[in-house]
Amino acid sequence: MDFIQEIFAYRFLGYATLATLLSGIACGIVGTYIVSRKLVFMSGGITHASFGGIGIAYYFGFAPLVGALLFAVAAAVGIETFSRRGKVSEDAATGILWSIGMSIGIIFIFLTPGYAPNLMSFLFGNILLVNRTDLIGLGIMDGILLLLFAACYRAILYTAFDREFAASQRLPVGAIGHTMMILIAITIVLTIKTMGIVLLMSLLTLPTVIAGMLTRNYKQLTIGSCIGGTVSVLVGLYISYVGNIPIGAAAIAVLSAAFCLVKAGVYIGRKARAISRG
Repeated sequence: MDFIQEIFAYRFLGYATLATLLSGIACGIVGTYIVSRKLVFMSGGITHASFGGIGIAYYFGFAPLVGALLFAVAAAVGIETFSRRGKVSEDAATGILWSIGMSIGIIFIFLTPGYAPNLMSFLFGNILLVNRTDLIGLGIMDGILLLLFAACYRAILYTAFDREFAASQRLPVGAIGHTMMILIAITIVLTIKTMGIVLLMSLLTLPTVIAGMLTRNYKQLTIGSCIGGTVSVLVGLYISYVGNIPIGAAAIAVLSAAFCLVKAGVYIGRKARAISRG
């Protein structure tokens, strides 16, 4: 009860709660596409490549998230372009950009005079540092994703599961692929403060994997992913409030526990159905 009261009493805690809701929606929508298209490693590559932009931003003295956004979008477009043209495999392009981004970030942060005070919040997240500008960015992103999926649901669905079939239906597969990659990159950068570079990939994948054990319907999968991601971070926020531990780690622990419970429940349910039939 004290936790709920303090959400309304303290602005930073209220902002953190709103960021949780908005991040859960964004990560649920793009996470469903990522898992359906088997782009989990790619999302990790974009996330870590953005660290290069953060390092350059620290060195030249401008906003770290702007640098992260530029690097993340460039990495996303590069991976999609190289893999579509067949010059470099998707995994290889992802690994190359992952390592290049991290190395550039480390070099520029090392060369920056003084100490980078917010570096750990980018690596491991600190949702309590979310400000009004971050919330506005997340809100706009959620609106764009919801409108895009409402208007282009079938095209995105076909592209996510079978690009050859989508192309046979004369859908703009290339445009959809590039658009989704850019939106994934922007979502990753906007939610870095929530989970951090190290843990963000889990928020993009675990809720969808859990929902995927309960349904195969893409729309239900997306809704389940949004709910699962939001609830896990909210519970992580509460655990952090009570136990004074990092929010991101707490949220991933909640998702991991939920995965184990759902997996066990599905297994027990299948065994029970098999026994009843036998």
